[in-house]
Amino acid sequence: MVAGAVRRSVPHPWLKPAVFTGSLVPLAATLWSALRGELGANPIAEALNRLGLMALVFLIASLTCTPLRAAFGWTWPIRLRRMLGLFAFFYALLHMTTYIGLDQTLSWRAIFADITKRKFIFVGFLAFVMLLPLALTSTAAAVRRLGFVRWKRLHRLAYAAGILGVIHFIWRVKKDLREPVIYAVILGVLLLARLAASLHDRPKRDPARWTPTMQS
Repeated sequence: MVAGAVRRSVPHPWLKPAVFTGSLVPLAATLWSALRGELGANPIAEALNRLGLMALVFLIASLTCTPLRAAFGWTWPIRLRRMLGLFAFFYALLHMTTYIGLDQTLSWRAIFADITKRKFIFVGFLAFVMLLPLALTSTAAAVRRLGFVRWKRLHRLAYAAGILGVIHFIWRVKKDLREPVIYAVILGVLLLARLAASLHDRPKRDPARWTPTMQS
């Protein structure tokens, strides 16, 4: 058999570059608005809101990949899951650095007071801390080093980070809860789907016969 014939073609080869490029659009739009002075009366707060929202959107998007595969048999969402998760961390990191560098001007005492006294800041900070090990262990080498079972358990923190992100959003907006409630409902559906899949697969998890499968 010719070597080239065994090389499998990747379906939708444009998908990853398209999603990667599209994922940078919100950042470009925010920077463009900032340069044009169109972020409103409090541009730092507006930038924080936009970056934080994108972190939550990408985190929830990454959590939809596995349920989509389970429900429809699609494989392409799984190929995007890692990228979407890393973009969630990327926007969360921008959100955090904007808060530390521009909003609090590197005043560590004020930042510490904010985290310890304002509960919506605390849960947002906790969500960011949870995303950190997920980003650091997002490589295939990390999966091999941790072992798939331990790696998978660790990455369940994504759900906890999502819950904290939604709580952070709800406590941030205080009055108009329509948008954060939408994200809360979506996350609740995803959690139920994950729980149902876990219960469905439980009889198959015979440790003596189960073989780890790399999820990319």
